[in-house]
Amino acid sequence: MLEWSDVDLAVRDAVREFVDKEVRPHVDALESGEMEPYPIIRKLFATFGIAEMARDSLDKRLARLRDGGGPATDGSGSGGMFGGSPGMGFVVISELCRVSMGVVTGMGVSLGLTVPTIMSRGSLAQQERWLPDLVTYDKVGAWAITEPDSGSDAFGGMKSYVVRDGSGGYLLNGQKTFITNGPDADVVVVYAKLNDDAAASADPRDRKVLTFVLDRGMEGFIQSKPFRKMGIHSSRTGELFFNNVRLGPDRLLGETEDNAAGDGRASARSNFSAERIGVAAMALGVIEECLRLSVGYAKSRTLWGKEIGQFQLIQLKLASMELARMNVRNMLFRVIEAAQQGSPISLAEASAIKWYCSQAATDVAMDAVQLFGGNGYMTEYRVEQLARDAKSLMIYAGSNEVQITHVARGLLGD
Repeated sequence: MLEWSDVDLAVRDAVREFVDKEVRPHVDALESGEMEPYPIIRKLFATFGIAEMARDSLDKRLARLRDGGGPATDGSGSGGMFGGSPGMGFVVISELCRVSMGVVTGMGVSLGLTVPTIMSRGSLAQQERWLPDLVTYDKVGAWAITEPDSGSDAFGGMKSYVVRDGSGGYLLNGQKTFITNGPDADVVVVYAKLNDDAAASADPRDRKVLTFVLDRGMEGFIQSKPFRKMGIHSSRTGELFFNNVRLGPDRLLGETEDNAAGDGRASARSNFSAERIGVAAMALGVIEECLRLSVGYAKSRTLWGKEIGQFQLIQLKLASMELARMNVRNMLFRVIEAAQQGSPISLAEASAIKWYCSQAATDVAMDAVQLFGGNGYMTEYRVEQLARDAKSLMIYAGSNEVQITHVARGLLGD
């Protein structure tokens, strides 16, 4: 695949029109927190029938499971983020990220992390219980793994824990931080270590990780107010606190500690690849918007009687932006082709994609600010927002320093 398909381009144009009408006029309100991002996504879903597609896809999946069959092997009926092709999903993400990356971040965590975890690890009853409202975005999901002392060392440094309560259930205690949608989520997937007699003599880093689903308003479950952040202001991020939260066995995904899908670490790691690949689509949106704004400014801004686009150092910035756009787009095409061929992207390759694309987006955005000069530092010209948002991609989904380690380990066979 060397270019977007006709369907992808049609979707792009339709989404771009929606964004220009429904998102751009509200960017200031989204950035200030005056407007929540969730209604915009719901309107997007209603406008393009995404909610109906997702609901139909999920219904087919659940019907197969009720009949004793497994998930579709062709990828249909999975109730994925948009119920369509990978290309279509990437187009939607990149177009939204041109204007408001935070809107995409909140949507991506709910539909790209919370939903797949419940799908892959949950029993039929659990999928029937939580997925219908999540896949349509009627309810917002969060995915809670990060803790104050365990960012990139997610499992080794994890301190949140559960103990059995003697009646088949559990008591959950601990804290999570930097949780996207945390302040507002209706449904939260939470990872915690099991503390029992067998674990008492084991290294705390190696204790079994279990995965639970919590609902908003449960006793002892506290969701903080949104953090104030450098960028992605339209994404609401916060902390979660668990104070003896009582969890029935029906909230343990798979309803057994010996889940067929493996320890909780397995499901989290499978999500890491998808999350890192998604960064490429987000980066493409930032790069394309920076390039569009920069080309327009280079043609209109004059200095010493010339358009600044006539100066070679400005041309170098524009050419470098275009090179980054081509490279990031082609990495997305590699991902789309792999999905079409049924060959998953390895964690090492996903890390390489995330590392390169996030760095490229940040470099492009900072160059755009520099190209605009003093105007680039002003909010009204928007490149300063794109620069703040782009920087988050170098930290989001695992810091770039950790991505480098994964790439090297893939080369070394570790």
